[in-house]
Amino acid sequence: MVFPKKSQYFLASGCNHLGIATLSSEVLIKSKEKSIMPLLNTSHPSPVTFLLMGIPGLEHLHVWIGIPFCSMYLVAVVGNVTILAVVRAERSLHEPMFLFLCMLSVTDLVLSTSTLPRMLCLFWLGAHDITFDSCLAQMFFIHSFTAMESGFFLAMAIDRYVAICHPLHHTTILTCVHIIIMGIIVVIRGVAFFSPHPILLKHMPYCKTRVIAHTYCEFMAVVKLACMDTGATKHYSLSMATIIGSCDAILIAVSYAFILRSVFRLPSREASFKALGTCGSHVCVILVFYATAGFSIFTHRFGKNVPAHIHIFIANIYLLVPPFLNPIVYGVRTKKIREHVLRTLMVKVA
Repeated sequence: MVFPKKSQYFLASGCNHLGIATLSSEVLIKSKEKSIMPLLNTSHPSPVTFLLMGIPGLEHLHVWIGIPFCSMYLVAVVGNVTILAVVRAERSLHEPMFLFLCMLSVTDLVLSTSTLPRMLCLFWLGAHDITFDSCLAQMFFIHSFTAMESGFFLAMAIDRYVAICHPLHHTTILTCVHIIIMGIIVVIRGVAFFSPHPILLKHMPYCKTRVIAHTYCEFMAVVKLACMDTGATKHYSLSMATIIGSCDAILIAVSYAFILRSVFRLPSREASFKALGTCGSHVCVILVFYATAGFSIFTHRFGKNVPAHIHIFIANIYLLVPPFLNPIVYGVRTKKIREHVLRTLMVKVA
C-alpha cells in the first residue's frame, strides 16, 4: 500500500512523537524506581514478634527453676492482697506507715504480675514468642514500677525516721495531704523517666535477630537488636537508673543511720532490741533490692565478662524476691496486721 508523501510525513512524525513519549515515560518510571529502591532497601519495619531465650545455658533447668519462682509469686500475690485488704478493713491502720505499705504492695503486685506469668509460660510451656507491643508494654511496667518501688522504700524510710526521731511531730509532718503528694511524686517520677523507653524502641529500625537473650523484655536486651547507633539511648537508660537508684539508696541509708542513732539512745534495752530487729529486717529487704538491681545495672555498663546466665538470674531476683519478702517483713512481722489476720481466721474457723 502506497501513502501520499504528506501522509507518510505525518505518520512518521506521529510515530516519532509516540516513541519519544514512550521513551520519556519509561525514563520517568525508571527514575522513580531508582528513587524508591533506596527507601525500600533501608527501611526496616518493627518485628511482629520477639523470641525470649530464657536463661542462656540453663535451658535444661527451666522447668525446675520455674517451681521456686511460681512459689514466690503465689506468696507475693496472697501476701500483698492480704495487706491491702487488712489495711482497708481496719481503720486503725490508716496511718502513714501502712498507707505507704499499701502503695508498695500495689507496686509489687504490678511488678511481679507483669513478669512472672509470662516467664512461667516460657519455662513450662516453651512459649518463647512475645508480640512487639506486648514486649514494649512489659518493659514499661518493669522499669517504671521498679523506680516506684525504690521511691516507696524511701518514703517508708522517711516515715520511720520521723516516727522514731521526731515522734511528737509525726502526725503534723506526715499528714494525709503530704502522703498523697509523696505518692504522686513517686509515681510521676517513675512514669516520666522511663516512658521514653518504649517510645524510643517503637521507632527504631530492627534488622538483626529477633531473639532476646533474657527471660523478659528488658530495655538493654531489646535495644541491642536495633540496627542503628544506640549509644546515646543506652547511656540515657543507664544514667536514669543509676541516678534514681543511687539517690534513693543514699537517702535511705542516711535515714536509717539517724534511726539507729536514736535507737541506741533509748533507755530501755528491750525497746532497743525490738527496734533493731524491726529496722534490721527492713534493711535486709532493701539491701536485697538495691544489691541485685545495682549488679544488673553495673553489669550492663562494666561487666562484659560476667556470664550471661548469672546476670540474667540475678536480674530476675530483684524483680521476684522483694515482692515475695515485703509481705513477710512488713506484714507478718507487723503486730497490728498479724493480729488482725489471726483474728479474722479464728472467726472464720469458729
